[in-house]
Amino acid sequence: MPTVWLVIALLALSGLGFVLGRNRALASAGGNAKALHSLPAYYGHNVAFSALVPALAVLAIWSLAQPMVIENRVSAMIPAELVPENSTLGLVMSDVRRLAEGLDLAVEQGVLSPTDARNLDSGETDIRARLGEIGVALGSDVRPEVLTAAQSYRSLANKGQIIMSVIVGLLAMVGFAWAYGRTHKDFRARNVVEQGIMALLILAASLAILTTVGIVFSMLFESINFFGLHAWSDFFFGTTWAPNFRGDSDLSILPLLWGTLYISAIALLVAVPVGLFAAIYLSEYASGTTRAFAKPLLEILAGIPTIVYGLFALLTVGPLLVKFFGQGEDGILGVEWMSGATSVLTAGLVMGIMLIPFVSSLSDDIINAVPQAMRDGSLGLGATKSETIRQVVMPAALPGIVGAVLLAASRAIGETMIVVMGAGAIAKFSLNPLESMTTITTRIVSQLTGDTDFASPETLVAFALGLTLFVLTLGLNVLALYIVRKYREQYD
Repeated sequence: MPTVWLVIALLALSGLGFVLGRNRALASAGGNAKALHSLPAYYGHNVAFSALVPALAVLAIWSLAQPMVIENRVSAMIPAELVPENSTLGLVMSDVRRLAEGLDLAVEQGVLSPTDARNLDSGETDIRARLGEIGVALGSDVRPEVLTAAQSYRSLANKGQIIMSVIVGLLAMVGFAWAYGRTHKDFRARNVVEQGIMALLILAASLAILTTVGIVFSMLFESINFFGLHAWSDFFFGTTWAPNFRGDSDLSILPLLWGTLYISAIALLVAVPVGLFAAIYLSEYASGTTRAFAKPLLEILAGIPTIVYGLFALLTVGPLLVKFFGQGEDGILGVEWMSGATSVLTAGLVMGIMLIPFVSSLSDDIINAVPQAMRDGSLGLGATKSETIRQVVMPAALPGIVGAVLLAASRAIGETMIVVMGAGAIAKFSLNPLESMTTITTRIVSQLTGDTDFASPETLVAFALGLTLFVLTLGLNVLALYIVRKYREQYD
């Protein structure tokens, strides 16, 4: 909450700066706006931005850096001999953070006074029970070293919050005073404001690149740690996925990659024909009324949460497939090829339904972008409407359609909830679409779920899987760009 009030104060100071800066500029020109170098609003914006932007930048950087600094300092206070035998320092720090947050909540709700929170003794007070009264659940009784570390954590966080507030406030006031002092009728406020806005736009454009670079390097460093503990040859060329947190593990990506590609292929076999045919109908045959009704209805599918698709796969599509392929003589086909509701076909069919709007919407936009003159020329030469679509419109729209398909493929490869609930959790090689399999994304979730040891290869393998998945989808995007550019030259 103090951070929220600090931001509100900065916004108020910024608004005050705008008014005072504008009025000072007008006063320096004797109230004649035409005597100013820039419009009066630019002088106000200059003062407002000078007070707000540097202070907010420091606030954001401090808020990101402070938890990491406190984490390092507090973790250094915990001797290695106090870490339980079946635990790690990371798990102990997780308990410390949870307890510190619980103490903060207890102080906010008045259950504990600030003094009591600082002076708690685990030997005299049942801290777990007291925090449980306000909805803070602790997994075990609070050990003395955890309580001491949590109290140090809270103390450092509070001191850091006070120091940050002072520095940010002083910086805002200095920026305010400096910009206000420079304000006069000959000051080139417009140039300064526009340069500042340009810098902010460049920073905003760079955030996407910096975020991608940060994600890649974080996965890369953790993947290097993994390959320091596990043979890369087994990861890339092994044939078994059998993680074991208590012993040797077989951690090969190939069974997971096979399941990922198999399910994605089935999804594309469903989504591409249906989505493409729907796009052709909506763009070339449907009336305006039909298009206005059908296209939004089709795109509603894109707004459905994937967890809903997962439930649809588990509770509807899976049991329906079992009725056809899994009940023996009591089933519709009289065969027993399917043992449960989860299978490659279940996940693939539902994922294909989810991808239909992606393929349809993008393909429809691309087909509509084909110049009408190309259609008119084909029809004028005697071609029928269907011949015009096949021989003129579709070849011209091919780059965009390929891009839509590859985008759908990337979406399918990265999908998680549908395969978690509809495909099963068995990593194996099989061509039978009625058997359960698993995917890379499912295993990433599984390996990182719960209190895990981030120093073990069974956990670090999730980062190697994520990096491989990133390279795979990046390759699809590069391939799409190559194909689009190659065919675009043919029709431009």
